[in-house]
Amino acid sequence: MATGKNIKKAKELIDRSQLYEIDEALDIIKKGAFAKFDETVEVSVKLGVDPRKADQMIRGAVVLPNGLGKDVRVLVFAKGEKAQEAEAAGADFVGADDLAEKIQGGWFEFDTAIASPDMMGVVGKIGRVLGPRGLMPNPKVGTVTMDLARAVQEAKSGKVEYRVEKAGIVHAPVGKISFDVQKLKENILLLMDVLVKAKPSTAKGTYLKKVSLSTTMGAGINLDVSQLLGLFK
Repeated sequence: MATGKNIKKAKELIDRSQLYEIDEALDIIKKGAFAKFDETVEVSVKLGVDPRKADQMIRGAVVLPNGLGKDVRVLVFAKGEKAQEAEAAGADFVGADDLAEKIQGGWFEFDTAIASPDMMGVVGKIGRVLGPRGLMPNPKVGTVTMDLARAVQEAKSGKVEYRVEKAGIVHAPVGKISFDVQKLKENILLLMDVLVKAKPSTAKGTYLKKVSLSTTMGAGINLDVSQLLGLFK
């Protein structure tokens, strides 16, 4: 019952008919946070694209300036010198067929998977279990690379992968509710800048249709897109 009352109070802080400037929106979601854990703040962006068309599939990754506020467990598929490079960079798990066998058996105690190009034959064998969980290494987001040290360091420092869903929406974490407003704002603005620059030339009409913020347990709050765009133009 207490949780229900808290949710109600949080929703009462938000006028669903209003579009909020980013600073005010962040203040509101911080005031409305009630969970006993450090909730994740997430941005949802409705884009004017058709993900069914290959040239309108928005996908990539960005390293947020203030990180995500959590320890990221990084797994790397590599052998020999590349395995040593990954270990030196701080990877939590490094291996090849042994890791693939472990994952095939149902082990998923990691947040990000990275691979050197020569290991994709091994990784491909477990693609069916990695893919649905969003863990399949991919060169488009920098997780299949020869520069394993950089990839590990970026993952550890707050690299966020984003991909537009069938409905044209991108969901991405931008930090924790414990972050101060300025840090959350900086993370959000960088993500938005990257998404705007990723606009396909074939996309017609309004590109940024709707942007909203929410926390793990909280209600969504709609942002004023025109005000948001004005902050990084």
